[in-house]
This record gives sequence, structure tokens and C-alpha cells, in this order.
Amino acid sequence: MAWLYSLGRPGPEDRNFYLTDDMDRFRIKTLNAIAPDGLALFGDRYLVDAAEKDPHGIIVRSSRVEIDRFPNLLAIARAGAGVNNIPVEAASRQGVCVFNTPGANANAVTELVFTMLGNWLRHTHQGIAFCRSLADLKGAALDKVVEERKKEFKGVEMAGKTLGVVGLGMIGVRIANMGIQQHMRVVGFDPNPVLGNIHKLSPEAEITRSRRELLAGADFVSLHVPLNSNTEGLVAEEFLGAMKPGAVLLNFARGPIVDEDALLAALAKGRLSCYISDFPSEKIIAHDKVLLTPHLGASTAESEENCARMAVNELKGYLEYGNIAHSVNFPNIDSTPTVRVHTRLIMINRDEPGMIGAVSNILGRHKINIMSYDNKSNGTIGYNIIDCEVPVPKRVLDEINSRDGVIRTRIIRLAR
Repeated sequence: MAWLYSLGRPGPEDRNFYLTDDMDRFRIKTLNAIAPDGLALFGDRYLVDAAEKDPHGIIVRSSRVEIDRFPNLLAIARAGAGVNNIPVEAASRQGVCVFNTPGANANAVTELVFTMLGNWLRHTHQGIAFCRSLADLKGAALDKVVEERKKEFKGVEMAGKTLGVVGLGMIGVRIANMGIQQHMRVVGFDPNPVLGNIHKLSPEAEITRSRRELLAGADFVSLHVPLNSNTEGLVAEEFLGAMKPGAVLLNFARGPIVDEDALLAALAKGRLSCYISDFPSEKIIAHDKVLLTPHLGASTAESEENCARMAVNELKGYLEYGNIAHSVNFPNIDSTPTVRVHTRLIMINRDEPGMIGAVSNILGRHKINIMSYDNKSNGTIGYNIIDCEVPVPKRVLDEINSRDGVIRTRIIRLAR
């Protein structure tokens, strides 16, 4: 069984810690309620506690994570897609890996998008309120009022309309595919498409290289992009001005992607007929052309369980073996050790020339045989998994840590 005995860099802000045989358990802090079926995957080797004050890993949904409070923190797993509640840049500087769970809530979000679009098009929310207002009527009187006034709620169908999907990640692809199932023409746009996602896209869906072309022809535009510095305020005057007059805009991604002042102006001018969103705010909550839900996108029992299971497995793979899947700040890497490996050395560094050679030379001088060396980079962070045949003493780790550019190291002992 793998076990961790040190990490960090020496010095005034030393983050080293040591696990002995009688302390061979990882400490996990939970923030928010995490699905029990997911947490059960941790098993006996983990101490899982919402009150944990010095965790090795954190699993979180919506609460803000303050990483400076936790000196031995190795990784954070967000049980969901967005990570705007996690200080990702600060985590990278401290060598803390941040995970999310893309696709785990995709079905829940997709169902809600089409439920809410259907509500608006068929006026079902108004029709439900109307029916409730008739509770005092009986028999023929009730039937008469229903028949006389049902025409007030006449709607339109999705079939035959054009759905534009901005962002073809796991959720965007599902939205596009369901649009095809609803007999719509579907046009998708993504400036940086991921091939694995595109392979799951229905062949009937069209992909355009021009967002403006998508906006000009779509009756419904659904947003499925992450919130970051490039997308905050993406939907502003220029974006809305390019949309087909009278179109419906749906935002089940993140609230700040839409500039609400520009949105209100577009609604007032009739450029948009409706805005449907999962993110209520003071400015738009009472608007009669706005239909809101209280951040329900991932709020299903199935979605919460899927997210929890995925987040737990990400943390376990990282803590026990140093493997990375679905990180937002580190490169993904999966390395299976052979039976002869005694020690796995993890080095996290700035992506600079000479790092691989430097650590190899240090290990060589100390007669430590490297059995395999896996290196990945995302252009900013270099991540190295170095499997060694013998133990790596602390003095060797300190020498590696002293090199400029090394952010953090970790030793995982794979043999007892």
C-alpha cells in the first residue's frame, strides 16, 4: 500500500510533515454536504471529517476554500464543474492540485434547461398559477372558465426551431444532442473544442467557426462556457446585438457570464424575448421577461452522488499514487508503478528548461536508480512522477527542493 512521508520545501514556510506507520491515514475535510455514497469510497485508510483542521485533501461543493488555513493541504476536489469558489492561482503557487468533476452533473443540467425552455414556450408556469387561482370554482363553472381562458396560454413548440449552443463541453454536447432529439436544427460553437467531447456530438448537429453566425440564426441560445477572465461579461452589448431579434437566451453556466445591464437593455428593446437562467440576482429577479430557478442545475440526488464519487476517486488517485485526472491547474497524468518500485517521487515545478535533467542528476549522484520518469506540462506547471528502486532520503529531497523553480515535492512509498 502506498504511503506518504513528506512534502513541501524547507525554509521559513516549511510545509513538510511525516507519516509514520501508526499515522498512515490521509485526512480529508468536507465542506458542504457531500453525498454519503461518494464519501464511502474513501475507505478505512482515510479520516473524513467536516471539522478537520489540517487536511491533506478537501472535497467541496459551493463554499469558499481558504487554502492558507491548511499548511499540509495537497489537493482540493470540487464536486461540480465550476471552481470559482477556489483560489486556483494561489493553489498553483503552493503546489495544491485542484480537481473538478466535468460531466458528472451533465444530465441534471440538460434536463433542467429543456424543462425551463418548455415552461417559457408553453407558458406552463403561468398556466399552473391560473389553475390554482380557480380552486373555489366547481363543476361546470370550473370547466367553463378553463375553456374560455386556455387560449391565453397558447405557446409554441421547440420542433423546427434553431438551437445555438455556445460551448461544446460535456454539458453543451448533451444540450445539442437533446436538441436534435427534440427535432430542432442545432448549431454549436466552441473556440477550443475538445476532441473527446466532439466525438460524442450527434452527427446531425452543425459546428460553426463563427459565433456571430450562430447568434444570427438561433431562436434559442444556450450558454455552456466556464466562468473565467475571458468569459466574464461575455454576453454584453455586442453579443446581444448579434442575436436574432426575439430570441431566447438561456444561461445555466454561471451568472457573471452575462452583463445584466446589457441584458435588461436588450429585453427592453425586444432584441430578446426572454432570459432563462439558474442565477437569480437583484437586478433581474422581478422582470416579467426573465424566468429564474434558484441554482438548481446540479440539484438532483443522482447528480450529487455522481459528483461526489468522481471527486473522491480523483482525490484517492492523487493522494495514493500521484495520478491526476480532471485537474484545472495541473496537467493530467496516469502512471501505474511496477512491483519493483519502492518509492514514487513527485516533483511539481514551474515549466522551465532544465528541470528534468536537474532532478535526474541529483538522484544519480546519490546512486538512486530511476525505474521510470513521467513528465507532463500544461505550459505553466510541470508535473513529474519519478519511480525509484530504493528509498529517497530526506537530504536528497531537500536538495531537489532547494533548486529554483521547484514548487513542491512529495514522496509516496509504494513498498514496505
